[in-house]
Amino acid sequence: MKKTRLPLLSFSVSAGFPSPADDYTEENIDLNEYLIQNPFSTFFIRVKGDSMINSGIQDQDLIVVDKSLIAKPGDIVIAIINERFTVKRLEKKDDIFYLKAENRNYPDLYLKNYNNMQIWGVVIYSIHNCR
Repeated sequence: MKKTRLPLLSFSVSAGFPSPADDYTEENIDLNEYLIQNPFSTFFIRVKGDSMINSGIQDQDLIVVDKSLIAKPGDIVIAIINERFTVKRLEKKDDIFYLKAENRNYPDLYLKNYNNMQIWGVVIYSIHNCR
């Protein structure tokens, strides 16, 4: 894979009040190096649907998923339920694991209710088009 290095500006942008910005680039970064720790177990997946909008993941976003990570409660995961992929937050209550949508229009999915279910990977980044 050809690596492309992109400029990283040497200042941070204020999300509150505006601040003066320096007019130069400090270094270049390769987004593969920045976003991917485990290249052989990391995948990009396009999101379809709105079940995770309250976590900042929207329809058509690109998520970065690492299959080598062990999922823990609170992680956003890719799960396979009855041979279908879904993205949800893994939660645990009273020793019962379930997948929680981040949109109240979708029900929780209790893992004990499915014979064919597995956690496929952990979402580590979401890339959202702001336009």
